[in-house]
Order: sequence, then structure tokens, then C-alpha cells
Amino acid sequence: MKTYEQTLAAIRPLDRTLEEKVRVHLDDLTKPQGSLGRLEELALQVCLIQGTHQPSLGRKRICCLAGDHGVADEGVSAFPKEVTPQMVQNMLAGGAAINVLARHVAADLIVADFGVAAPLENLPTLHRRRIRGGTDNIAMGPAMRRDEALAALTAGIELAETAAGQGVTLLGTGDMGIANTTPATALLAAYLGCSVESITGRGTGIDDQRLAHKIEVIKRALEVNRDHLADPLGTLASLGGFEIAGIAGLCLGGAANRLPVVVDGFISTSGAVAACALCPAVRDYLIFSHLSQERGHGVIMKTLGVRPVLDLDMRLGEGTGAALAMNVIEAAIKIYNQMATFSGAGVSQNDRQG
Repeated sequence: MKTYEQTLAAIRPLDRTLEEKVRVHLDDLTKPQGSLGRLEELALQVCLIQGTHQPSLGRKRICCLAGDHGVADEGVSAFPKEVTPQMVQNMLAGGAAINVLARHVAADLIVADFGVAAPLENLPTLHRRRIRGGTDNIAMGPAMRRDEALAALTAGIELAETAAGQGVTLLGTGDMGIANTTPATALLAAYLGCSVESITGRGTGIDDQRLAHKIEVIKRALEVNRDHLADPLGTLASLGGFEIAGIAGLCLGGAANRLPVVVDGFISTSGAVAACALCPAVRDYLIFSHLSQERGHGVIMKTLGVRPVLDLDMRLGEGTGAALAMNVIEAAIKIYNQMATFSGAGVSQNDRQG
């Protein structure tokens, strides 16, 4: 397995010399040019990521990473942190939304413990990548040590490398962790310079009073950690979570292995943005699956200049948006590979649809 440093060194910007050949093929398909819109854009992106004008479809995999957060003690969530291990067990039993949607799109589902506070025992299908039992409270100091953030990044990289070795060609991110919208918001504010008020949402459904408190807690976290935010890794360690750092590692590992990484919602976006801060070339390997209903996601997407694949008013996480977007991406690749061409059908230029 590659180290963190080796992974960063392996990530290259996309070679766009192939783009003209891919576009010629797309324009030769038996349809008006550009009439399949985003499907054509997605097919092009996958071709460039795979480095070929003949993209392949293999296995699809969603990695749902779980972790707890010390900031939950500040009362920023509508649910207690005891829900995290309960939901992990529900996923392992096949009863969560992500299980249903992963089955629907025929995607593998990996559920991994990156830092759940409660011990998770007698769960043979759980992937154990636990750094420690939950982060520290970001409103009082750093969430993690730098070496812990690196360990979580490396564990995410390893999941991506394993997926690539097993024939996965679409890799999706997911998360589970009570109170994790708070560190995600703090990270996005620190990395992108967005105001806390503009991107702080209700998470699991908190009321106005608790929302105002959550904003205050995030501002406090940014202030008490101010001296640790000088570099991307320090920012991730100070404000993030073990599962968020793991998602960043998934993005890095996916890019290093030329895998498209389908980013889920708000939490996964914070991990993806962390990965881009650590290595800007990662950006071209990411496909943002859906526009979360979480308040700040639209602001973040606009700031990044990104248009997500879907907009279904979802805000669950777990990888649910990534699962649904995989079907659309797979459809785009099938259109590219299987649709007839004008030249192959013997249709002259003058007879083609305009």
C-alpha cells in the first residue's frame, strides 16, 4: 500500500489531449450534438480520468465511514452520539437507506469504523479502521493530533487502493456520525472562507435556538484553533473528524488510482474539499453526486463552481446520493460505449440531425 506521501506524488492532473477524440465520438453518436447534456459531460470526465477513449465499467463501491465527535457534547445535534453505533449496526444488518440504494444500483457497500466512541464487537462484516473512540471537542481545541489525521487519511487511501485492485471503477463516499455537520461546517468555513452563518444548517433537524448555538460553537472552534489552521493538514486535524479525514483519503486514493470518486452530500463534500486543499489535482477526479438540502451545500457548490448531478432535496448522508448518481454515471458510459454512430450507420453529414 502507498504511503500518504507516495499517494500525493502519484496524483496527476488529467491529460486533456484525449478530450478532442472523445468529443468527436460523442458528436458522432446518432443524436443532435450535445443533446444528452450532462450525460455527455460525465462520459467525457470518466474517459479523461481513466485515460482512454474506451471507458470501462466494472464494480461500483460505496464506502460509508463512521466516527464520533467530541463537539456533540456541546448540544449541537438533535440526537445523542449513542445513535452512531446503533446506525452502524443497522447498516451491517442491511436495514439502512444506504443498504437499500446500494442494492438498487448493484454497488458494494463497505461500512468502516474510523472512530466510533462505543466498542463495536461481534460484527464480522465491519471494516475496522478505528483511530480512537471519537475526536476531541473542537470548541475547546484540536479534534485530532496531526498523526491521527494522517492515520485516518492513510486508512481512506487503503480503502481506495483495495477497491482499485478488486476491479472497482466507480468509488462512492458516505458517512455516519452524530454531530458531524458541525466539524464539516467548520472545515468548509476555514478552507473556503465562507461565513459561518451562510453555511451552517440544521443537520438532524435542530430548532432555531439550537441553530444559533451551533453557529456560536463553530465560530468558537475557528477561534480557539486559529493557530493550527496555517496549512491544510493542520486545518483537517484541528477541525475535522476521523471519518471526514477518511473520506479525504478516499478521494486522494481514488485520484492516485485513476478512479472517479462520487462525492455524497455535505459531510463528504467537506472531506473532498480537504483532499483538494491537500492536493489540488484531486478536483478533476471528483463527481459531486447531489445538492444536499443542508443549508450550506448550495453555497459551497457555488463557491466551488460545481453543478451536482442530482437535486432531490436529500440530506441523509450515508452515501445515499452517491449511490443514486452512480446509476446516472453508468448510464452515461453505456451511452458512450453502446450507442450507434452516424459514421458507423452510414449516415452522411448532410443527413444528420441538426
